[in-house]
Amino acid sequence: MTLEDITGIAHRPDGIPAGVVALTHGAGGNRESPMLQALCEEWARRGWLAVRYNLPYRRRRPKGPPSGSATADMAGIVEAVSAVRALADGPVIAGGHSYGGRLTSMAVADGLRVDVLTLFSYPLHPPGKPERARTEHLPRITVPTVFTHGTADPFGTLDELRSAADLVAGPTEIVEVTGARHDLNSKKFDVPALAVDAALRMLG
Repeated sequence: MTLEDITGIAHRPDGIPAGVVALTHGAGGNRESPMLQALCEEWARRGWLAVRYNLPYRRRRPKGPPSGSATADMAGIVEAVSAVRALADGPVIAGGHSYGGRLTSMAVADGLRVDVLTLFSYPLHPPGKPERARTEHLPRITVPTVFTHGTADPFGTLDELRSAADLVAGPTEIVEVTGARHDLNSKKFDVPALAVDAALRMLG
């Protein structure tokens, strides 16, 4: 499995990478998400090799949300992290935005080996349907996990996120982005820098 096989784009640092980062997109999005680009650029500035890649459902069709593809998409995440891991030595950080982050967390709960899990706008439940919680796998996550979340995200409040983070068996940190919605756009905060700072703290 190569970078081309996972339709990934690498952001390379100056010099030898400190480690590797694999990030993927949300439902309806793709690897060209402005947030993914900004995150990977920030990681490269910090000396890491960062790859943003398309999930299998997006490789099959250019537009539209995933539909019944979660199993295949999770398998694609495992393949992508393996491909990115082979690009450089050092720690491995993986995650993604919304749907992509949720599936990455499920893959980690099922045994995918990473050093830090970084989740952006984790979709705790569908908007307006808090009874449909997407948290059942979180107790099986033992690796350090960073949640970066907007205070106006309709997919989950900060209080709901704190309760969810408490379920994770490994250490967690929440990066609160005041005023941001699900896309995490913010004019007040440098979200990529805050998220990278938190992930690096998790590495110790």
